[in-house]
Amino acid sequence: MIDLHCHLLPGVDDGSRSVAQSVRVLNDQKSQGVTAFCLTPHLTASGAEAGVPAAYDAAYVALTAAAPEGVELRRGVELMLDRPLGARAARDPAIRVAGSRYLLVEFPRIVPRETVSSALAQLVALEIVPLVAHPERYSSCSVAAAHAWRQAGAKLQVDATTLLAPTQRGERARRLIAAGMADILAGDNHGDDRSVAVAHQALVANAGEEQADALLVRNPRAILEDRTLEKVEPVTLRTTWATRLRLLLDGGDA
Repeated sequence: MIDLHCHLLPGVDDGSRSVAQSVRVLNDQKSQGVTAFCLTPHLTASGAEAGVPAAYDAAYVALTAAAPEGVELRRGVELMLDRPLGARAARDPAIRVAGSRYLLVEFPRIVPRETVSSALAQLVALEIVPLVAHPERYSSCSVAAAHAWRQAGAKLQVDATTLLAPTQRGERARRLIAAGMADILAGDNHGDDRSVAVAHQALVANAGEEQADALLVRNPRAILEDRTLEKVEPVTLRTTWATRLRLLLDGGDA
């Protein structure tokens, strides 16, 4: 499996604090079958004008030197669109997922649907494919909104553990999956135990083996290789609340 959204670049944002912490997470994830990651530390659109901070480069060198064998590490950022992205920053491959045309973006949690649509259109005009991080987090997110954002040229990344959460955000995530609006799942790990493996198991338990492979292997790999993504068919999660909680608590070992 591949996780394209994590905060395991040590000591640069609110994620992992040290190389040792990141290595522990990578080893644990590898044991669950997650063997490729894109490191996506936070960056703002205004900050991107100055390029990726040198501290990010140094942290990447330190982590790759200590990373477990058999784990693939790629780079990008999670870009907060605090302002429209400038043309110079848009041309910088360092902010995009593995240097591809795809760019992981986020918004404030309370953001109007129309603001998201406008921002996404601006990125598409810059020949970027926006990959919207955790759309279920935004209060304006609905199936209709997600459809509009995809029509604007964006792709959607649903958080894997949120998919199982007994919350309104979790319900939004499940509706997106059931409507075929999600393009990939990712962990948004911050040096903790969040893993895409729990969503893989839940999908397989609901006859969603094909969707699990598309969301966690084929489409993430296509992004890393700068290819077009495939359409993921809808799948409804009917896992009981007790099973969802057990998957979350067990870290995917159910």
